[in-house]
Amino acid sequence: MIQGVSSDAGKSLVVTALCRWLQRQGVSVAPFKAQNMSNNARVVDGGEIGSAQWLQALAAGVVPDVRMNPILLKPESDTRSQVVVNGVVNHELTRQPWRGRSKSLWPYVTEAYESLAGDYDVIVIEGAGSPAETNLWADDIVNMAVAELADAPVLLVADIDRGGAFAHLYGTWALLPPEWQHRLKGFILNKFRGDQSLLAPAPEDLERLCGVPTIGVLPWLAHNLPDEEGPTLIESSSNGPRVAIVCGPYSSNLDEFVELQRVVQVHWIRSAGELAGYDLIILPGSKNVAEDLQHLRFVGLDSSLRTAADAGTPMLGICGGLQMLGERLEDPLGVEGDAEGLHLLPLITRFESAKLTAATSVEFGEMDPPWSWLSHQRVAGYEIRHGITGATSDTTMTDGGLYFGNRNILGIYVHGLFEDHSVLRAFSGAQPIDRDVTFDVLADLIEEHLDTDLLNKLVGRSAS
Repeated sequence: MIQGVSSDAGKSLVVTALCRWLQRQGVSVAPFKAQNMSNNARVVDGGEIGSAQWLQALAAGVVPDVRMNPILLKPESDTRSQVVVNGVVNHELTRQPWRGRSKSLWPYVTEAYESLAGDYDVIVIEGAGSPAETNLWADDIVNMAVAELADAPVLLVADIDRGGAFAHLYGTWALLPPEWQHRLKGFILNKFRGDQSLLAPAPEDLERLCGVPTIGVLPWLAHNLPDEEGPTLIESSSNGPRVAIVCGPYSSNLDEFVELQRVVQVHWIRSAGELAGYDLIILPGSKNVAEDLQHLRFVGLDSSLRTAADAGTPMLGICGGLQMLGERLEDPLGVEGDAEGLHLLPLITRFESAKLTAATSVEFGEMDPPWSWLSHQRVAGYEIRHGITGATSDTTMTDGGLYFGNRNILGIYVHGLFEDHSVLRAFSGAQPIDRDVTFDVLADLIEEHLDTDLLNKLVGRSAS
């Protein structure tokens, strides 16, 4: 099990790297995270799981499975999250208060883990946040409770680029009760930049205090994989077309733009300002379309978007972004809320209680400028949404209503457009490194920088 001293310590990436490292040795391996909180999700057979576990499964060379992330929490407001259980929204659990809900969720965690463990030789488990948050212990279903369920040895990861890594590691160890301290078999320093010889004698001091060795130092890696919460911290290209992605507080599925960032100049827009000079403006998906529309109006971005649209700037709405471009949202069942749209496409969306999660593909016909680069492209992706959309007047509506267009404004219901390398080449003239290459680079880092003899011992294998 991989746990961290904090969020964003790099747990997800380390799990991804370990999955590919084990897979390359012929080990049957799968990832597992009992409970994930993220608005970045992917569609698999049976529903949706967090994007991190989807990526980890690909690195392991196995088909992503709802058992790999049985509980997914998708924030809809500052105090409410949609609860997805085994890939499907559970409305009853969503309505329950957070405190005490874990008792209802734990049986799903145990069932998923035990089923998954029966199908694979090794499970690499990811924790959440920190195991030392004493206020969360009574409701824990994702950190040490899972380590005990699986009887798993634990490696603890710290982000050394932030500073204070040794204090984080020691403080986390010191707060744990003895039975949990004994599960910690190694510390990993992650995201290191600089001269590694300058770390001494801190790792030795830490081992003397805790009895836990530092089993390696992983270097900083600029990669083309999304972070769990999206790509906003990943450095963008300085070449290619200029793209603005307009985000609200509940923007979702931002991970689908990571590869776009590698080939064009992406700017994340969250406050009012000029949207002139961009080659493309994107409105991404949203977990709460009505709230994000309200935010756009509050900060004045609605006016900026209309001005850019009137000036002929190409504007693309994806899923929730498509719904925002329309005239209005009708929500008689109280799923997300009624709202007035931006009136940039003649569309009305009506929310329904059932959530559509499906792998799908969209095929574009001959597209007029400024969308010529999409002509005859066939893109495999996924739908993940509430809402049925229809046109109120003339607009291009094709491929079963998967996209709607009117001159420089285009809305599409399929996620994954900018993960298709053919589309990226057509739009930018370039394409990023293949994801599999990155998985292998991560596995190489495990081989070069961690104590692989210990890793093999922890998973019950002889050193090769």
